[in-house]
Amino acid sequence: MTASPPKVALITGAARGIGLATTRRFLDEGWRVALLDNDDDGLREAIRTLAEPERTLALHCDVADAASDASDIAAIAERFGRLDAVVNNAGVAVFKPLMDTTHAEWQRVIDVNLTGPFKLIQASVPLLRDSGGGAIVNVTSISALRASTLRSAYGSSKAGLAHLTKQCAVELAGLGIRVNGVAPGPVETAMAKAVHSPEIRADYHDAIPLGRYGLETELAETIFFLCSDRASYITGQILAVDGGFDAAGIGLPTLRGERRNG
Repeated sequence: MTASPPKVALITGAARGIGLATTRRFLDEGWRVALLDNDDDGLREAIRTLAEPERTLALHCDVADAASDASDIAAIAERFGRLDAVVNNAGVAVFKPLMDTTHAEWQRVIDVNLTGPFKLIQASVPLLRDSGGGAIVNVTSISALRASTLRSAYGSSKAGLAHLTKQCAVELAGLGIRVNGVAPGPVETAMAKAVHSPEIRADYHDAIPLGRYGLETELAETIFFLCSDRASYITGQILAVDGGFDAAGIGLPTLRGERRNG
């Protein structure tokens, strides 16, 4: 009996953080992975570190550039012959007050976080369909579910991506393509470590029932599950991976009977 060929995933924003952790998770399960990122140096370093030249493909691309999508999908088809999962993880953020956010900043965030996934999904569907179906996972954000300060562009783009996820789930189900979203809460990424002050971290810890930031590997595990056959009857869902942050209201430390020291 002929063995089934290894499955193939396309992961955007794969040079670091959640994208790279997700790449490792797929590779651990025997998948082949196309890594797409606009950071050429970071992408090269990721490929070097992974040390899986036969099972990885580097695609240097800005997800907002629709012209590159078709050629990238063609490169995946030529190299691996199929596509079984797409993970739209690439994203940018502008953290500014509403009135200080420029039109150019707004447009860039929308182009990368919402229009980019839309265009890549359109480009990917034919190869997913021809491979027998598959899964798409869009990485949204807890900011798509609850508002905060300084996130007018970012939160709006991620909320749009969450709804796009549901639209695609309904429209693509007949092709055997499942579409789900993952909404990370605060995660221990290099960016979070750089921009979250000790005071911000303490506030998050107080507001998150599990009392900590998530790990990149925990997001990767969830993304992989939604792309796997174990999630074969799940589509059109947005799964918050946030330690209970979205579920919690105000006054959590007081209700716990806790107080900060100092």
